[in-house]
Amino acid sequence: MAISREEVEHVARLARLGLSEEEKDRFTVQLGRILEHVAALQRLDTEGVPPTFHVLPLQNVLRADEVLPSLPREEALARAPETGEGTFRVPKITEG
Repeated sequence: MAISREEVEHVARLARLGLSEEEKDRFTVQLGRILEHVAALQRLDTEGVPPTFHVLPLQNVLRADEVLPSLPREEALARAPETGEGTFRVPKITEG
């Protein structure tokens, strides 16, 4: 299936793309090849081929939600640059 230069210009105008003359020529050829490939795919006999939504089987990658012991507060604060009253101290980033 070929696409004309006028069709490329029309699509470019709809997409508000400013194409140079060279780009119009190049895209006419490239879009024509893409349409030819799509047409070839449409001619394939897919009778009996079950539909697929993903090429790979999907699995839930989340771990089970289990309660686990947490890091002790002292250990969590041990490497902080500044602490106080059992919390991290950070520079003030808002005014007021």
